[in-house]
Amino acid sequence: MRHFPTLLRHELRTLCYAPATYIAAFLFLIVMGSLFQWVIETYNQSAQETIPWVIFFQLFWLPVFFMVPLLTMRSFSEEKRQGTLENLMTTPTGTAEIVLAKFFSAYLLYLALWGATIGFNHILFHFAQDPRVVETGPLLGGFLFCALSGLLFIATGIFASTVTRSQLVAGIFSFTLLFGLIVGSRYLSELKQLETTYSANLRNWIDALQIFQHAEDLGRGVLDSRAVFFYVFSAALMLSFSTLVIRSKVWRS
Repeated sequence: MRHFPTLLRHELRTLCYAPATYIAAFLFLIVMGSLFQWVIETYNQSAQETIPWVIFFQLFWLPVFFMVPLLTMRSFSEEKRQGTLENLMTTPTGTAEIVLAKFFSAYLLYLALWGATIGFNHILFHFAQDPRVVETGPLLGGFLFCALSGLLFIATGIFASTVTRSQLVAGIFSFTLLFGLIVGSRYLSELKQLETTYSANLRNWIDALQIFQHAEDLGRGVLDSRAVFFYVFSAALMLSFSTLVIRSKVWRS
C-alpha cells in the first residue's frame, strides 16, 4: 500500500477539478438548506415531539440519491473511456490501492459536504428559544450515521462505475442500486408474507438491516453493533466486487 497516499492525493485533485463535484456540492447545500428551513418552519407552526436534527437526518436519502452518483460516476468509467486505466494497471500499483484511493477520495468529499451542515446548528443555536432543540447528542448521532452509511453508499457508487465506460450509465446504475438498497429494503419489511411464524427469523434479519431505522436509532443516541458491522462489511464487499471487476478482462471490451 506504499502507493496509496500518492494515488489518494491524485484522486482528490481530480475530484476537485471535476465539474460534477461542484454540481453535487451546490445541489447538496441547496437541498439540505431548504430542508432545514422547512424543518424550522414546521417547528414554528406547531410543537413537535422530536428535535429538528432528528427529522433533518431522517431525510438523508434525498441528497444521497444525486450526490453519490455525481461523486463516483466518473471514478472508473472515465478512466476506461480515455484508456488511462489500462496504462495504470501496467504500473506496480496494485488494483486494491487504485480502488481504495478512488473510494476514500469520494468518501472524504462526502463527509466534507455533510460536515458543512454543521453551520445550520449555529443558526439554530442563535435563534432557538428552547435549548433542547440544539442538543449535541442527536447532532453527533446523525453525523455518525452519515459517516457509517456513507461507507456503503460510496462503495456502491464506485462499483457502479467499474461496470461501464459511460459516466451517465454509471450514474443511473448507482442511483438504481441506492434506491433499491434504501427504499427497497424498507418496503420489503412490510410484506405480509413476513408476518408468518415461518418467516419470523427472516423478518428479524431484514429489520436489523433497515437503513431508515438506523438513522432514527442513532438520532436517539442508540448505536447497534449490527448496524456498524452491516455498513463496514457491505462496503468491503462492494469494494471487493469492484476490485474483481477491474482485475478481470471484462472492462477492456
